[in-house]
Formats: sequence, structure tokens, C-alpha cells
Amino acid sequence: INRVAKRGGVIVVPAFAIGRTQTLMYIGRQLEDANRIPKLPVYVGSPMGISATELYLRHKEDHDLQFVQDEAHGNPLDAHTLHIMRTVDQSKQINDVKTPAIIISASGMATGGRVLHHLAQRLPDPRNAVLLAGFQAEGTRGRALEEGAKTLRIHGQDVPVRAEVKNLGQFSAHADRGELMRWLSGMPAPPKMTYMTHGEPQASAALKTLIESRMNWKVTIPTYLQKSDLG
Repeated sequence: INRVAKRGGVIVVPAFAIGRTQTLMYIGRQLEDANRIPKLPVYVGSPMGISATELYLRHKEDHDLQFVQDEAHGNPLDAHTLHIMRTVDQSKQINDVKTPAIIISASGMATGGRVLHHLAQRLPDPRNAVLLAGFQAEGTRGRALEEGAKTLRIHGQDVPVRAEVKNLGQFSAHADRGELMRWLSGMPAPPKMTYMTHGEPQASAALKTLIESRMNWKVTIPTYLQKSDLG
């Protein structure tokens, strides 16, 4: 953020509307208060993300973001210059921003949503940056950016990618191999069969081998339309 701000760029953050957007807002505010990043304008442009944020604020007891609300800190989900862009016209106004700023909008893997307009606007400028806030599935625009695509197809146009792209992998909500193994080891008895249905092919194959060798369980990676009798 500091590097992009120094060169006059805008940061676009494709973010999942529920959970990830609010976490990013919270961490951004903490970094601002600690003077670790400049107090840039922050634009939140996802309608669902905005609605979810309002729920977070109304039901503080039901989530684990640490709220410290006093006169010094105020609302810990608010950047010092937060802009909520509810309507399409308001979201389009972000295109007029020419000074350093942060744009947070869905979808998190850039498969759709308002973030596509912001990417189309900001990707061609090398001063700008895209921060991918979590896992990017194969076949998504987010994955293409992560893998260094030189152009990105958006709304029927090939948009040149000159902006800096970084992945904030620590924001992934997916359990890693160690966490999955610890969870499986808590089972009171081995299952008749363990089905691995979500994951990259190479990672799934490696985890299958690990479970089989370490726990002596039966493990399968189902193929498309494969049927299994669970009776």
C-alpha cells in the first residue's frame, strides 16, 4: 500500500462480500491507526458487502472482530476516509478518482460484480495495483492475474495488465494440510470412505496419499458425475 501510494496509484481489492470485505476494512483501520499506512480514501462498492457490513455493526457479539469503540477510535470498520458506494452511479464515480485510494469490491475471484469495472479501468496503469485477498480458483480472472496474465478478458474486451498484482495468501479461509489432518485425527472412528471433493488436483492427490499412509484410511477423489452408494 505504501509503495503504490508513493507512486500515485490506486489499489483494487477484489474481495468476497461477506467476511472478507469486513476483515479487510478492519485490518486497514488498524494499520491506519498504527500509522503503518497512509490514511487513503477507501471505497467500498459491493452492495452485498455494504449490507453485510451493516449487519456486522449491528451484531458485534456474533463475530470475532475485536471492536474497540470509544471516542479515540470510533467505528473500527471505518477507514478515516471511508466512502460507501451503494448505487451503480456512485460506483462509476470511482473511475474519476485520480489520486491514491483503495477500492474494495466483489467478487473475490473477479468472476463478476462491480469489481470488473474497476479492474478494466485500473489494470492498464502501471502505477496501480491489484491485491488478491485469498484463494483464486482455476479458470477465474483472479487466477489468471495471479499467474501473470498479460491481458484479461473483461466485458468482451482484452484489457492489458500493467498494474502490479499481489496475492494476500494469508487471507485464505481454506484449511491447510496440517489443519485438515488435525481435524481428521479427532474422528472417534475411521470412516468407511473419505471423499475429497474440493481442492486443486495436485494438492488433493498429495493429501489423499498422506491420509492413506498416515491414517490407513480409504480415500477416493471422485470424478465428474461419479456415483457412490452411501448406504
